[in-house]
Amino acid sequence: MAAPAETIEQIRTTVLDLALKFGPKLLAALIILAIGYLVGRQVSRWLERALMHLEMEPPVRSLIVRIARVAVSLLFVIMALQNLGVELLPLVAGLGVAGAGIALAMQGLLGNLFAGLTIILTKPFRIGEYIGIVGEEGMVETITLFQTTLTHPDRSRVVIPNRKIVGEILHNYGKIRQVDVTVGVAYDTEINQALAVIQEVLRENASVLQDIAPVIGVRLLADSSINIAVKPWVAVQDYGPAGGEINKSILEAFREHGIVIPYPQREVRLLQDAA
Repeated sequence: MAAPAETIEQIRTTVLDLALKFGPKLLAALIILAIGYLVGRQVSRWLERALMHLEMEPPVRSLIVRIARVAVSLLFVIMALQNLGVELLPLVAGLGVAGAGIALAMQGLLGNLFAGLTIILTKPFRIGEYIGIVGEEGMVETITLFQTTLTHPDRSRVVIPNRKIVGEILHNYGKIRQVDVTVGVAYDTEINQALAVIQEVLRENASVLQDIAPVIGVRLLADSSINIAVKPWVAVQDYGPAGGEINKSILEAFREHGIVIPYPQREVRLLQDAA
């Protein structure tokens, strides 16, 4: 019975010695971590309020706030480890090796991350603008660190990984688009009258932007008609229905003014041998 009692006493003595030796350091490390958490949260709040006064995209502001909070927290973690007597050099080396392995395993994710940072900082497009990229197009709905979401004209969503965007040819329409309509008139039409009628139709259309002059002019002298190009500017959300509305209005106005839209036709001549 004496041996177990001595073992228990040795364990108790060892635990007490360790508690006396490392207890204050552990308590101090926990206090440092708690202070670091509070300081990091306060710094992030202060920084977010300060950045609200600057013209900055929400993803950029959020990224800066997160980086600041992580940096402050990391500083206090290092202080806590130093207080415990942990050797930081071997720890840093081990983290470096582990980080290299993680980076190799997450190449696609990291590629999206760095591409997202590039998009956020260089601002090739903004939320609410209409863009065309990698064979897709739509209005920019969200920009995150890993992906960009577009709202397609058919009301579906297109989610594009950011690494597919950076380095590609980007067509940024902004918030307006140019409608391209072609209408044909007969060769005996008074062309200036036809152009004036089209101008009036565009002036009365609510979807057409009046502060930007539309492009109206003869596009082609075709076989059966004079083709007139009609290119007004409209808001992105009006681009779909605007073409149909303009075509309908031009047809009605031409009928009202007696302007003929000719059918395709060919003139055939029969030559008879005099002999």
